Amino acid sequence: MVTDPLLRRRLRRARRELSQRAQRDHAAAVCRRLLSSGLIRSARRIAFYLPIAGELDPTPIREQLRGRRHWYLPVLRPHTPGRLWFVHDAPKTRWRRNRFGILEPSGRYRQIVPPQGLHVILVPLVGFDAHCHRIGMGAGFYDRSLAFLRDRRHWQRPRLIGLAHECQRLDAIEPEPWDLPLDAVVTEHALYQRGP
Repeated sequence: MVTDPLLRRRLRRARRELSQRAQRDHAAAVCRRLLSSGLIRSARRIAFYLPIAGELDPTPIREQLRGRRHWYLPVLRPHTPGRLWFVHDAPKTRWRRNRFGILEPSGRYRQIVPPQGLHVILVPLVGFDAHCHRIGMGAGFYDRSLAFLRDRRHWQRPRLIGLAHECQRLDAIEPEPWDLPLDAVVTEHALYQRGP
């Protein structure tokens, strides 16, 4: 969707202005709500993100789901601008900052998985509505990287789950044809799911 830059700024400011305690409480509440929903119960390959600028922190989810799961982080694809691939987050992962200043795994022997190989992708967002439409940061990385889902409606994975603070919810978002809706959005107050 073509989003008013002032709206995007207002939503980003709202999440940044949450106190550290509110951020921690919201992350814990989202973790409890998501785990009790069963949406990721059988997922073995899960992508998450490192939060920046007030994004909801997915770390409690990862900590609760230790065990037979593999975790992946988005990385900018060097030879395909505007797209992401997902790299296994191993215990000895080395890090570097990408061109946006965001930490991402680096190194020659990274285990890379295309989005089609993931069961769940936990997606950051700037804004959302109750129909699981999403406003992202504006660069379109997730929409371009997951465009295959638009053409193949029978694909069951990856399931796209947005994590957000309730203060990021809007009454309605009018999506553009290239915008991908999420399967669900989880906040500290509610679980929103897209219709069948």
